[in-house]
Amino acid sequence: MLCTGIALVAAVVTVAGCSSSATDPDATDHQDTSAASGSTNYPLSIQNCGREVTVDAPPQRAVSLNQGSTEILLSLGLADRMVGTATWTDPVRENLGAENEKVPRLADNNPSFEVVLDTEPDFVSASFGGTLGEGGVATSEQFEQLGVPSYLSPTDCDGKDDNSVNSDGNRTEPLTMDAVYKEIRELAAIFDVTERGDEFVAELRQRYETAAGDVDGAGVSLAYWFADTATPYVAGCCGSSGIITNSVGAKNVFDDTTNEWPQVSWESILDRDPTALVLGDLSRRSIAGDALDSKIEFLESNPVTRRLTAVQNKRYIVVNGADMNPSIRTVDGIEKVAGALREWNLAG
Repeated sequence: MLCTGIALVAAVVTVAGCSSSATDPDATDHQDTSAASGSTNYPLSIQNCGREVTVDAPPQRAVSLNQGSTEILLSLGLADRMVGTATWTDPVRENLGAENEKVPRLADNNPSFEVVLDTEPDFVSASFGGTLGEGGVATSEQFEQLGVPSYLSPTDCDGKDDNSVNSDGNRTEPLTMDAVYKEIRELAAIFDVTERGDEFVAELRQRYETAAGDVDGAGVSLAYWFADTATPYVAGCCGSSGIITNSVGAKNVFDDTTNEWPQVSWESILDRDPTALVLGDLSRRSIAGDALDSKIEFLESNPVTRRLTAVQNKRYIVVNGADMNPSIRTVDGIEKVAGALREWNLAG
């Protein structure tokens, strides 16, 4: 536990809704054909990350290979049609805990291809190309050869070149909430629960508006630290953290790089001296600086980082690792950052 007196801010995450808004720049998200509304007509074909995915009937034995995809399916009320989940970075979102308990966890990290096949899946979804792709559990083609359709989140391929899919590489276009809404609606169409998908997107939009609608963080600068104390991974301009920063009208001090998670020096962070630090409290323990307490201990003892304005003012905004990934949890990140700026009277 952290000692008393440290002003950590983590906005309360409501378990009901979700959001975007009149102020949400993605409020006019486009929608792909049959995923929009009404009952799904099968067979359903969707263009997904450069491939055509065809589903002959609503899946009844789905496996989701990443937490982001899992939380969408659980939010759509599909636990009874899931036979496995895998690759978790954080505890499941609190409002989804009961439903998540109904679904077997195949592995905390990547399961083997054989373990997935043992569940006899009729559909596989994933958030990252490093999970559903070369070097991961298996490729889409391997599943397809066995008659199992698979779906990769558009957040990991739309606006990225082929060499950057799940490699923390460059984005050719900034990520927007539109990609998350697209994923929700396409998965809802695949499972023939389009109305639930539309309702969930509306909830996300409302949460976005409630969190960020009246926040004007002009003059506020942020740096997002994911992990690693030696050469820290920080957020570049254009991933999930970009959505969070733009929603509150602030500036990411590393918005001059399109790399999603560049590694930088602490001296470069000091040179840019952000108003506040957004710190990922990661459940994993594989790299120095994963846990929140280790991050703060380092920041307040290192001779370079303790000179940061944010450290001297103890302006730390605590988020989960999942909040920094493109997913429904991006809205959680908006809520936490907006809540901190309000508490510090930096919201305009």
